[in-house]
Amino acid sequence: MDRSIGIGIGIGKRAVDGTGRSGYDRTVARVIPGLEVLLESPALVGDRPWALLANHAAVTASLDPARTALASALRGPLVRLFAPEHGLDGVAQDMEAVGDERDPLTGAPVRSLYGRSAETLRPRPGDLEGVDVLLVDLPDIGSRHYTFAATMESALAACASSGVEVLVLDRPNPVNGVDREGGLVAPGCESFVSQLPVPVRHGLTLGELALLAQRARRLELELEVVCCRGWSRRTWWDSTGLPWVPPSPNMPTLETAALYPGLCLVEATTLSEGRGTTRPFHLVGAPWVDAERLVDRLRDLGLGGVAFRPARFRPMFGKHAGQVCHGVEHHLVDRHALRPVSLGLHLLKALHDQDPARFAWRAEAYEFVTEVPALDLLTGSGDARRAIETGAPLEPLFERWQAEVAEFEGTLEGVLLYT
Repeated sequence: MDRSIGIGIGIGKRAVDGTGRSGYDRTVARVIPGLEVLLESPALVGDRPWALLANHAAVTASLDPARTALASALRGPLVRLFAPEHGLDGVAQDMEAVGDERDPLTGAPVRSLYGRSAETLRPRPGDLEGVDVLLVDLPDIGSRHYTFAATMESALAACASSGVEVLVLDRPNPVNGVDREGGLVAPGCESFVSQLPVPVRHGLTLGELALLAQRARRLELELEVVCCRGWSRRTWWDSTGLPWVPPSPNMPTLETAALYPGLCLVEATTLSEGRGTTRPFHLVGAPWVDAERLVDRLRDLGLGGVAFRPARFRPMFGKHAGQVCHGVEHHLVDRHALRPVSLGLHLLKALHDQDPARFAWRAEAYEFVTEVPALDLLTGSGDARRAIETGAPLEPLFERWQAEVAEFEGTLEGVLLYT
C-alpha cells in the first residue's frame, strides 16, 4: 500500500522574528518541506516508537535539525537513528567508512549505513526491532549516483521484511523536477551508484523515488510520502526560500549540484575532480594535462550553459594531493541550457584524446565493486567508456539515452506527486 499526504499548491509564508535564529530577517514566500508538514501534524506518528534515517542537512527552515525537532514534537520514543554515507554530521569524505555512534543531541544510538563492506549499506537484522515507523528525511540532489536514495531504497526493503511503516518526509529536487538526462542501468551494471531504475539525472524527489522503488521492487510495504507544500516541478532550490545546507562535504553549493551529474564521472578516472579544493566538481585536472589545449577543445564543442577557464590547482587531499594539477574550471552561466551528463562525457573524451597514454580509468574498487569499471557503474552501461576508448562519436549514445528517458517518463504515472 502506498499513500501520499500533505500535497498542497499554495506557497507558505512564514514570518521570521529577526533574532538571528534562522539566519534570515525577512518574511518570505517559501516551500514547506515534508519535515515541517509532519511537525504540524504529529498525530501521523502518534505515540508509536520511531526511527529516523537522516543527516545533518535535514533541517527546518529555521535550521533546527530534524532529529531534535521531531524528538520534541512526537510523543513516541526515538529508538534509533540511521545515517547515510558521510555520517550523521556529514564530516566523512567520499567512500570513507563510518562507524556506529551515539548521537550527542538526542542520546539515540546511530547505526551507520556506510561502513567497510557492501553488507553495511542496509539495516542489519535486529536494527528495526522495537520500531513501528521509520521516518526518512535525506536531502537528495537529483542524481542517480548520489548515494542517499540508494540508502533509502535499502531501508525500504528492510522495513518491508520487518513490517515497519515508512514515512518519507519529502523535499524539493534542488535542480528541478523536469530535466532528465542519461541512460538507464543495464544488467550487470547495478551497484550502490546505479541501484535505482532511473536516468542519471532523474528529475524526481526522494518521495517519488520511494514510490518508484516500491513498485519496481514489488515491496509489500506501508509507505506514505509527506509531501512538500508550495513546490512545483520547474522550481530550483534557490527559489524555494529554504536555506542550502551542504548535504555532503563536496556539495557546497547549488551550482555544484547542477554540475554534479556529469562532473562526477571524473571519479571513474585517475584525474582529480577537484576534491581537496574549494571547488569540487568545478575543477578537473591532473599534472600531465595541457590546460590551454583542453579548454580550446571544450570551447570548440559549443556546449551550452557552461564556460571554461584554464586552471591550475593543488588538491590538499584525494587524487594528486599536494601536486599542482593543470586542467579546467567550469563556470555555470545558464543552468537551463546545461546538459551535465553530456558535458562530463565530452570532457572525458577530450582528456582521453589529448593524451591516451597518460589518461587512465580508475583501477581501485568503486563503491565496493571491483569487476565492473567505475564509468560503467556511473553511466549504467559500458557504452560511454567504449565510445571514448575507440574514438566513436558520443552523439548517437546521447540520442539513444534520450529515447530511454522518454520511455522512462511514460512509466511515471502514479509516481509524480507535483505539477
